[in-house]
Amino acid sequence: MLSTSSNRSDDVVDVDQNSQPNLPIQQSKNQSLSHRPPPLAEAEMATRSLSEDSPPTPSWFTPPPTPSWFTPKRLLVIFCVINMLNYVDRGAIASNGVNGSQRTCDDKGICTSGSGIQGDFRLNNFQDGVLSSAFMVGLLVASPIFASLAKSHNPFRLIGVGLSVWTFATAGCGSSFDFWSIAICRMLVGVGEASFISLAAPFIDDNAPIPQKTAWLAVFYMCIPTGVALGYVYGGLVGSHLNWRYAFWGEAILMLPFAVLGFVIKPLQLKGFAPAESGKAQVVASVAEGSEASNLNDHVSEDISDQASERSIKSIGESRFLNQLSQFSQDMKVLLQEKVYVVNVLGYIAYNFVIGAYSYWGPKAGYNIYHMSNADMMFGGVTIVCGIVGTISGGFILDQMGATISNAFKLLSAATFLGAISCLTAFCLSSLYGFLALFTVGELLVFATQAPVNYVCLHSVKPSLRALSMAISTVSIHIFGDVPSSPLVGVLQDHVNNWRKTALALTSIFFLAAGIWFVGIFLKSIDKFNEDGENQISLDSKANMKPLLEGNGDNL
Repeated sequence: MLSTSSNRSDDVVDVDQNSQPNLPIQQSKNQSLSHRPPPLAEAEMATRSLSEDSPPTPSWFTPPPTPSWFTPKRLLVIFCVINMLNYVDRGAIASNGVNGSQRTCDDKGICTSGSGIQGDFRLNNFQDGVLSSAFMVGLLVASPIFASLAKSHNPFRLIGVGLSVWTFATAGCGSSFDFWSIAICRMLVGVGEASFISLAAPFIDDNAPIPQKTAWLAVFYMCIPTGVALGYVYGGLVGSHLNWRYAFWGEAILMLPFAVLGFVIKPLQLKGFAPAESGKAQVVASVAEGSEASNLNDHVSEDISDQASERSIKSIGESRFLNQLSQFSQDMKVLLQEKVYVVNVLGYIAYNFVIGAYSYWGPKAGYNIYHMSNADMMFGGVTIVCGIVGTISGGFILDQMGATISNAFKLLSAATFLGAISCLTAFCLSSLYGFLALFTVGELLVFATQAPVNYVCLHSVKPSLRALSMAISTVSIHIFGDVPSSPLVGVLQDHVNNWRKTALALTSIFFLAAGIWFVGIFLKSIDKFNEDGENQISLDSKANMKPLLEGNGDNL
C-alpha cells in the first residue's frame, strides 16, 4: 500500500514537473488569443509590482495619464475672458463712439453729417435697432445645432469652431461697406457665439466645487455686464480717437488665441455625454458592417461591390442624421414638459427684454434725458461696478441660503421686484445725481439674478439635456427678449419722441419678470443634476470616476 501511494505521488510530481515548462508557452498562446486586459486583481498586482522593480510593464498596462494643464480655476478664467470679449462686442456696437448718430438737418436745410455706423450707412433708429439684434438670427439657428452636435462630437472642439467663426465674422464687421454687409456679419457673429454660450456653463458647473457652484456661475456671468460696460468705454475711446472699424478689428485679434486654443488643447468631456470616440467607433463599426455586406458580392462583380459599398455608407449617413433629428425632437419634448424650466425661461425672457434695450439704448437715453456729455463712460462705469458686485453677490447669497431651485426663485423674484422699483424711480427724477444713485441700486439688484437664473436652467433638467437647456434658454431670451426690444423701443421713441417716457415704459416690464419668477416658488422642483443621463456610466463604476479636469483644483 505504501509503495502504491508513493508511486502515485511520484507520478503526480512527474506530471507537474513535466507540465511546468509548457506553462509559459500556454500563457503566451492565451495572451496572443486575447487582447483584453487581465482582471482588476491582476491589474492591482501588476501596479504593485512596478514599485518593487519588477520586470517590464506588460503591453496591456496603461500608465496613469499625466495631469492636464487645465485645472478648474484655469478653465474658469479662460471662459470668463472669452465671455467678456463676447459682450465687449455687444457693448462696443451700442456705444456712441461706434454706433454714432444720425445725419440731421435743421429748418434752414443745413445738414450735419452723422457719425459712426449710423452716420456712415445713414440708418434710422429702426434700422439701427435691427442691426444690434441681427446676430441673434445666427444665434437662434446655431444654438440648438451646437447643443445637438455635442452628443456626437467633443463639446470642447465645438467651442473652438464657434470661436473661429466669431473671430472672422467680427473682422468682417470692421470691413463692411453698407447696412446689409454688416448685418450679415453680425448674424455670423451670433453663429460663433452660439457654441460657447450653450456649452461653457455646463463645463463650469461640472468642475466647480460643490459648495461654490453658484458662486462660480456668478463669476462667469459677471462678465456679461462687465463686458458690455467695457464695450461702452472701449467703443467710445476707439471710435472717437481712431475709427469705429478699428473696434471690431481689435476684438478679432483678441479672440484669435482662444479660437486656436480650442483646437490645440486636449479636449474635455461633459457630464451626461458619451465620449466622442465612442460615437466614432460606432460609425467605423457601421461602415465596416456595410463593407462586409458589400464584399459578399465580390464574386459577382467588383463594380456592383463598389456601388453597394457607396449605398451602404450613404444609408448609414442618412440613418445617423435621422437618428439625431429624432433624438433632438425627443429631447425638446422632454425639455418643454419641465414646468420649472419653462417658468424660469419665461421670466428670463421678460427680464432680458428690458436688459437688452437698456444695454443698447442706455447711453443714448442718458445723453438725451440728462445731457451727459460722457454718457458712454458714465453708463460704462456704473454697469461695471454693478455688474461685478451684483452678479457675484447673487451667487454667494444663493449659496448661503442653500443652493436649491426654490431658493433661486425666491431670490430672482425679490431682487427683480426691488430693482424695478429703484430703476423706475430713478427715471422719474430730474436730478442727474439722484438718477445715478437710484439707478445704481437698481442695477445692483437686477444683476443679482444672473447666477440663480442659470442655476435653475442647469439643475432643473438631467445632465444630458443641460447643453440643450442652455441653448434653448439663450435662443428664447434673445428671440423673444432683446431681439424685438431694441427695434420696438426705437419705434416707440420715434413715435413719442421722449426718452424719459420710453425708459419708464420699458422699465415697467421688470415687474412682469418678477411676477413670473414668483410663481416658480410654488412649483414642485427637483434638482436633477445627479440623475443619470442616457450616456452616463453605471452606478457601480461611479466610485472610480476621475474628475473631468485632472490635477489639483486648488491651484491656479
